[in-house]
Amino acid sequence: MTDATLEQALVEEATKKSGLIWVRGGGPARALWHVWLDGAAHVVGDGPGEQPLPGLPDGSTAEVTVRSKDKGGRLVAWTAGVTELAPGSEPWDAAVAELKGKRLNAPDAETMTDRWARECRVLRLTPQGATTAHPDGSLAAVPLPTPVTTRRPVPAALPRLLLKRRGR
Repeated sequence: MTDATLEQALVEEATKKSGLIWVRGGGPARALWHVWLDGAAHVVGDGPGEQPLPGLPDGSTAEVTVRSKDKGGRLVAWTAGVTELAPGSEPWDAAVAELKGKRLNAPDAETMTDRWARECRVLRLTPQGATTAHPDGSLAAVPLPTPVTTRRPVPAALPRLLLKRRGR
């Protein structure tokens, strides 16, 4: 086997087995759930209640990092060509059939694919070229700002309440 064939096999197997991939387009990297189908990762998002896909316009490239399902560490990183699939096309139907089975906690499971066709984007992330080298340093990044996190002082009564429960 050639090096290119081994790299392709590594990308495919690692991406298939990982529940999340980290994708960086024109902004910070985001964790996205996906399915692997026909030699590419497929993601759905940018609609109400779905994962955001910022910085991934049709025809662009993105950096995809795949983590280990067991340890969570980085296994491989690869460059992807981004293609937006047209709703109702044969590739879109095949991708959506797979994505529908992997979508957890959908509020509208029966009509989800119709909603995706109207309000969401389905992207195909196709590996291009060789995998990228592993950096020597840390890839740690500051978490993205979000309105759902709160950081307030611990209520004064909380330590007493916790100690009282342990005493029983």
